[in-house]
Amino acid sequence: MSTEVLRARWGVILLFWLNGVAWSSILPRYPEIKVALEASNTAFGVAVGLGPVGGLIAGLFTARLVRRFSSATVAGVTLIAGIAMLNAVANAPTLLLFSASLATMAAMDAITDISMNAHGLRVQKLYGRTILNSFHGWWSIGAVCGGFLGSVAAQVGMALWLQALVATVVFGGMALFARTLLLPGKDQDPVDEEAAAEVRPQRRIPAGLWARLIALGLLGASVGLVEESAASWGAIYMDGMFAVIPFVAGLAFVALQGAQMIGRFTGDALVNRIGARPAVTFGVSVAAVGMGVAVALPSPVTTVVGFACAGWGIATAIPSAMHAADELPGMAHGSGLTFVTWLMRLGFFAGPPLIGLVGDAVSLRWALIVVPVAALLALALTPALTPPRNARPTVL
Repeated sequence: MSTEVLRARWGVILLFWLNGVAWSSILPRYPEIKVALEASNTAFGVAVGLGPVGGLIAGLFTARLVRRFSSATVAGVTLIAGIAMLNAVANAPTLLLFSASLATMAAMDAITDISMNAHGLRVQKLYGRTILNSFHGWWSIGAVCGGFLGSVAAQVGMALWLQALVATVVFGGMALFARTLLLPGKDQDPVDEEAAAEVRPQRRIPAGLWARLIALGLLGASVGLVEESAASWGAIYMDGMFAVIPFVAGLAFVALQGAQMIGRFTGDALVNRIGARPAVTFGVSVAAVGMGVAVALPSPVTTVVGFACAGWGIATAIPSAMHAADELPGMAHGSGLTFVTWLMRLGFFAGPPLIGLVGDAVSLRWALIVVPVAALLALALTPALTPPRNARPTVL
């Protein structure tokens, strides 16, 4: 590999890490924010669930932005903007402003997510082998780091405004540095001109291709709901269900992200060996069983272990769905990836309010049954990962 490609790989790694650490650093403070806003389970769940609406809207424009300005530029700018929104989330005086701040942060996150994955696929093309799972592994490392930082800040009683300000300065500076490491030029400039000449986007996408795109998006949405359950409700569930200190309350999220990190760093080798569909099929089955046991036998230990099973189980699902969408023939550059990533956010949108509604109606314990059900839905959608006969290598 050339020095430029190696630098770009580390630049993408840093983007993924920052995207994970900044967002997750505020999650262990959700119990404090919920109390300060005097919100019920349903109201808080709806407020958090409305946040991804910003991502759903912003995601519609990302492919055009990437084609016009390049994935490197778009990812860098929106990552910094999203990090800065931590200050609004942490200091929101009302539930409405809290939800609006989350929506704005989610909008930036959606654009960052798609553009950094597009740049990662561009780097992967130059490597000639699967490395996308490892990028997502670094996102999980960032999420674990953020979860620990937020848990420690909660334990020592650091003011929310101070935590958000420090995060903005440190992580924002690192994002500026990451941008200097990325590949130059526009993404639509083909790496392989002969291969690119063979690819002609179809004006009318066949119904079968639409069905596969929707199935891949819903697969991602299902595992997104599993992941979001720990982010939005893990600390609140642990704090309300068991007599634990604030640091331990944050471990449900840390367990999911830590296990997901392990699954993603080993995921490239697993997918290269047995294929994406078998890897995801086995993983989401483990997630369903682990969270089912956690709901049936509630305790701090089984809850943490259950979320860890969920994290390991869904590790390769979203990268595999993104890669499968990007390989579909007849699509304009970035369109398949954008559509599937956009649809994935339905899981982040639907999960928090659904769990909150069931939690108020019954209890948070039984509301978590939504998580293994979502894993089973993902299991039913894994056939979409089988490449079509005319699938093409990704040309970026």
